[in-house]
Amino acid sequence: MRILHILDHSPPVQSGYVYRTLAILREQVAAGWQVLSLTTPKQPTATGASEVIDGWEFVRTPSGPKSRWMPQIASEYAMVRATIARLEEIARQWRPSVLHAHSPVPNAWAALSVGRRLRLPVVYEIRAFWEDAASSHGTMTPGSPRYALAWHLETRAVRRADAVVTISRGLYDDLRRRGVCQDDMFIVPNAADVAGFVPDPPTSRGTNLDAPGPVVGFIGSFYSYEGLDLLVQAARDLVQLRPEVRFLLVGGGPEEARLRDLCRASGLNSCMSFPGWVPHDRIDDWYRQIDILVYPRIHNRLTELVTPLKPLEAMAKGKVILASDVGGHRELIEEGRNGFLFKSGDATDLLQRLIALVDAAATWPQAGARARGFVEEERTWKAAAAIYAKVYDRARSRERRFERRDH
Repeated sequence: MRILHILDHSPPVQSGYVYRTLAILREQVAAGWQVLSLTTPKQPTATGASEVIDGWEFVRTPSGPKSRWMPQIASEYAMVRATIARLEEIARQWRPSVLHAHSPVPNAWAALSVGRRLRLPVVYEIRAFWEDAASSHGTMTPGSPRYALAWHLETRAVRRADAVVTISRGLYDDLRRRGVCQDDMFIVPNAADVAGFVPDPPTSRGTNLDAPGPVVGFIGSFYSYEGLDLLVQAARDLVQLRPEVRFLLVGGGPEEARLRDLCRASGLNSCMSFPGWVPHDRIDDWYRQIDILVYPRIHNRLTELVTPLKPLEAMAKGKVILASDVGGHRELIEEGRNGFLFKSGDATDLLQRLIALVDAAATWPQAGARARGFVEEERTWKAAAAIYAKVYDRARSRERRFERRDH
């Protein structure tokens, strides 16, 4: 079977989106399928018609001429048209069995257009709703006409696709409330590479930090919905009570400058480190530094519906996990089993839970072992990717193949 993936972006960009993509490609090739990936004009590093990165071929879509005077909706439409043209060209040459479009929804509409013309089944994989991701990043306003249009386009796309994949129960349930046929939907959850992320011996903490005591940290992108200012607030109070504790925020993003300023204003420069972006093949070195991983996401539609990837990596590493109780975290974390939860947006509750965990160092190995066991039993990429066989069978069934109408 030949699977042509349509992606928002790919390596060399580093993101959870990219890491999930690479895991899917790896497992599908291991299953004996052929894969090819096409990126849209949003790929920020595209050079040439295609690129081979770490052994994977990514076909690029040229962006075409741009004008700063072009309205946003016209720009989006132009990118969809460019993706359609490039996708049809590649599909006619490569002759895939399935078009597998990954969010955001403009990719789905490009695939649906080409699928209809070439009589190819279309799978649409939703990792987050376009309108919710955009509003969380500040590029779309909830309740605005553009938000309503995006919601409408999303709903019609999932109704027209031959099969739909979501990454979480929250997204799945939301689509059911929109009236999407349950038989066409599948959950392929986020997972972790258990071979690539393995627990470290208790005495193997690295030497990047000269830490006199426990290290509390975060690894990921610095977006406002991650709630990292709440972690800084808790850190300010924690060091007054446990001055030996150090903090490590690994990554970067739109909130980095503000977080650095907040740390300076809070007097945390001596105990809070910002090493910046770290290549994914070196991220293990930084996990080794951290004893307690904190994920303080705030409440919004994105964090309630979408399960993040980074906590699963930390679980695979056998780390102690403390996360806010938003829906995406509750779907991953069971209190006391594979991690711990605090009340979202509550700095006092976060502080109290951190104090309790810092003071319970003797329990960290057992907590980490339980987290690792959860990933090994329920969240490996091999198990998750195996679900795609059912997805593609559904999409390719003769009963559904050319059905392009709303349910």
